[in-house]
Amino acid sequence: MSEFTNRIDLKAFSEKIAQLKEEAHKALVGQEQMLDLLLTAFFTGGHVLIEGVPGVAKTLSARLLATMTKADFKRIQFTPDLMPSDILGTSVFNPKSTSFEFKAGPVFSNLVLIDEINRAPAKTQSALFEVMEEGQVTNDGTVYPMEELFMVMATQNPIEQEGTYRLPEAQLDRFLFKINVGYPSTSDETKILALQNQTAGFKKLAFIEEVISKEEAIALKKNLKDILVKDSLLQYIAELIAQTRNHPSLYLGASPRASIDLLNASKAYAAMKGRDFVTPDDIQFLLRPIIEHRIQLTPEAELQGISMEEISQQIVQQVEVPN
Repeated sequence: MSEFTNRIDLKAFSEKIAQLKEEAHKALVGQEQMLDLLLTAFFTGGHVLIEGVPGVAKTLSARLLATMTKADFKRIQFTPDLMPSDILGTSVFNPKSTSFEFKAGPVFSNLVLIDEINRAPAKTQSALFEVMEEGQVTNDGTVYPMEELFMVMATQNPIEQEGTYRLPEAQLDRFLFKINVGYPSTSDETKILALQNQTAGFKKLAFIEEVISKEEAIALKKNLKDILVKDSLLQYIAELIAQTRNHPSLYLGASPRASIDLLNASKAYAAMKGRDFVTPDDIQFLLRPIIEHRIQLTPEAELQGISMEEISQQIVQQVEVPN
């Protein structure tokens, strides 16, 4: 065990994770898995889609992460009449210089919260394709790069709700995780009421302190590439993703991007657990939030009431776990 401990010093990383969780729980009750996944995505450099009915702390969670990191933060409310230029920016004529100048849109930030992403039609949603995948915006042939720390956190209401549009598969594939947020238990809801009752300025999160600067976050992220992943685990990831393409209940499997995301997220998650090596348990824990928004059931499977959770469990059972 000592050789693993000495290979990469994760003490600073572990301390920051513990502090982030402690600070988050000043405002967030329960939701341990969501918090773990949000922090994993933050240090992986991936984007997160959070789905749940209104009022279950989806937006609060995103604002909480931004407050704890003191990163530049922008919030965009998606509506049916929102245009791509409202998000990305547009060229504006400057009469003094008699030329067009690019005016950056709200997506130019470190942490971007998109509220109710499925309220906007496909044309507006597709405006995010380039910036989410390549970290840049192209306008009139000029490329405008984003900062090194860039993360989109989007909230989504269940698709059955009135006035919502389904996200295109190409856009769903650009999200590292999809996190489903359910109703809290009665005991957790009682704690939520107590927090609201006792804490001044709760909605503005005025009591939440900075835990990590964006410069520290970028520095810590660079260490994660050195987390050890054995060749047998690379094969394990590839076989798990391949099973989504061969499963009889699925007509759309996960892409190679899902494999890469599973690898990178496993490294960050292992480091959060204080290890400089990935285990099969890390991969299995992250499989569901990584694949379930990328795969689609066949009509027959939907009629039979087969759930994504069942599919994920079957895939894990079908692939032999490496030693």
